Amino acid sequence: MQNESLDMTQGSLATHLVRLGVPTTIGLFFNTFYNLVDTFWVGKLSTDALAALSLNFPVYMLVMSMGIGFSAASGALIANALGAKRVRESRKYLSQSITLSLLSSIGGSLLLLFFIAPIFKLLNASGDVLTSAISYGRIIVIGMPILSLVPILSSALASRGDTHSYRNILIIGCLINIGLDPLFMITLHLNEAGTALATVFIQFLCLLYLLYKVNKAHGLKELTFIDYVPNKKYIKEIVEQATPASANFLTMSLGTFVITWFASSFGRNAVAAYGAAIRVEQIGLIPASGLNMVLAAIVGQNNGAKKINRVISSYKKALLGGLLVMLIILPPELFFGREIISLFTNNSAVIKIGYDYLLLQGFTFYSYMLLFLSNALLQGLKKTKNNYVDGTLPTNFSPRTHFLLIMLYL
Repeated sequence: MQNESLDMTQGSLATHLVRLGVPTTIGLFFNTFYNLVDTFWVGKLSTDALAALSLNFPVYMLVMSMGIGFSAASGALIANALGAKRVRESRKYLSQSITLSLLSSIGGSLLLLFFIAPIFKLLNASGDVLTSAISYGRIIVIGMPILSLVPILSSALASRGDTHSYRNILIIGCLINIGLDPLFMITLHLNEAGTALATVFIQFLCLLYLLYKVNKAHGLKELTFIDYVPNKKYIKEIVEQATPASANFLTMSLGTFVITWFASSFGRNAVAAYGAAIRVEQIGLIPASGLNMVLAAIVGQNNGAKKINRVISSYKKALLGGLLVMLIILPPELFFGREIISLFTNNSAVIKIGYDYLLLQGFTFYSYMLLFLSNALLQGLKKTKNNYVDGTLPTNFSPRTHFLLIMLYL
C-alpha cells in the first residue's frame, strides 16, 4: 500500500484499535465539551433559551443525517478499496461522495428552511422559545452543506489510518468556541443565533483543514473535474451504502423528536432538562462513537483484503475495549451528573429532571456500544440491503463464522 495510508491488514489489531481509537476518543471528548460550552452559555441567557436549544437537537440530527450517511458509505468503500490495493478507486469514491453530499445537503437545506417553523410549533414551542428556536435553527440549516462535508472528510482520513487530524481540529474548534460563543451571543447581541453562527463558522474552519490534510495524504490526487461529475457506477454504490446509515441516524432523530414532543407537554423545564442531560450523556458515549469510526476503517481494509478472520477478531476486541473504557467513564459521570447539569442552569426543577434522566439511561449505555460497533462492522463489510461481504457468502469460512456474519446481518 502506498505510504500515505496505514496498512491495517497487517500487525496487531489491538495496536491498531488503540493507535487510532485514542486520538479519535480525545477529539470526540473535546467535541462533547464543545457542546457543553454551547449549553453553558445558552443556559446563562434563560431557561427559555436552553429550551430553544433543546428543541433544535432533533433538527440538528436531521441536518447531520446526510453527512453521516455519506460518511459511513465513503469510509467503508475507501477502506475496502485501499485494502484491495485499488488506490485510484478509493479517490473516486471520495470525490463522488463530496459531490453527492453537496447536492443533497443544498436540497435538504432549502426544504428544512421552509418547514422549520412548523416543526417547532409541532413541538409546542411558542412565544420567546419559538422565536429563539427559529433564529438558531435557520443558521444551522443554512450551514448544512458545510456540516455534511466535515464527517465525510474525517471518515476518508480515518480509512487511511489518520485519526490525528480530526482530533486536532476538534480540539482547536473547542478552544475557539470558548471565545466565539460569548463574543457572538453577548458582545454582538446575537443571543442563541450567535451560538449557531459560531458552530457554522468553526465547522467551516474544520472543513478547510481537513481538505488540506486529505490533499496532503493524496486522497484526491490526480483527479480532474470529470471525476466530480456524478458517475452512475459510483453513485449506485455510495447510495446503497449511505441509505441504511442515513436511515439509522434519521430513526434516531425521529426518536429524539418524539421524546422532545412528549417532554414539551410537561413544559419548558422538562424540555430544558432533556437537552442538558443529553449533552452530559454524550460524554459516556464517546468511546462508542470513537470506536465506531475506527472499527469501520479496520474492518473495511481487512474485508477488502479478504481477511475475514481479522474482521471478526477486531469486532470482538472493540467490544471488550469499549466495555472497559465505558466502565471507567460512566460511574463518575453519573455520580457527578447533578453538578454538571447545574453548570448550565440554576433551576432546581431542571436539574432534578435532567439527573433522573441520566440515572435511568445509565442502565442502557452499553446497548449503544453494541449498536454502534455492530453497525461499524456491517459498514466495513459493505453490507447493503440484499447482501454482505461484497454480495457473496464466502465458502471457505467455518460454520461458526458463517453463523456470526448472518446473525450480525439480520
